[in-house]
Amino acid sequence: MMTELQANAEKWRYCWLFEVGSMRNSHLKTVRKLWKDSARIFFGRGAVMAKALGTSAAEEHRLGLSKLATQIKGQVGLFFTDTEPQEVIEWFADFQQPDFARAGNKATRTIILPVGPVLRHHSDPPEPFPHNEEPQLRKLGLTTSMNRGVPTLTAPHKLCEKGKTLSSEQAQLLKLMGFKMVTFRVGLLARWDSTIGEVTQIEGAGLSAEEKAENASEEEDEALMNE
Repeated sequence: MMTELQANAEKWRYCWLFEVGSMRNSHLKTVRKLWKDSARIFFGRGAVMAKALGTSAAEEHRLGLSKLATQIKGQVGLFFTDTEPQEVIEWFADFQQPDFARAGNKATRTIILPVGPVLRHHSDPPEPFPHNEEPQLRKLGLTTSMNRGVPTLTAPHKLCEKGKTLSSEQAQLLKLMGFKMVTFRVGLLARWDSTIGEVTQIEGAGLSAEEKAENASEEEDEALMNE
């Protein structure tokens, strides 16, 4: 990986440092696919990326790269390209993909399920859950009964409350029902220009404090699951 990174630092004019909000591999793969002919992306293994670029003026692979390498912290990646900076900034500002929240994320809105059939909102109009999924709904906390073969609520059920942390069961129910509460997006932090050996900080394109908190909660939850 180090050799590959250094080869790309020699090939392309620009190297961008980026972070990701609500990281999902499927969306990062989409970014790779859409840029496959005009860029190269590396993500994760920050220590290796920093070492490849060089973290001091004496060690840097090319002039100025150490100024980027010393900023590689946390869940970040490198984006090599010759595309003009303004085009890159505008493209990533537009590329935002809604997705399902995970346990540990905070609900972005309050959802109260009404009395009647439990509906899946993946389609328009929404469709009732099939009868064979009723045991799963009950296991996740819904008090349902069968009415003409359809899982049905006999009383309103507050699925989640805005601003409150989601449990594993709530996150699973939101996904089953088709409610998306997070957004995958790439935040641009800094750009290295090989022609002048300088690094430019990108103002206003990074993640918000709230998005960073969401990332931290997801990472903590994954760590607990892997223990």
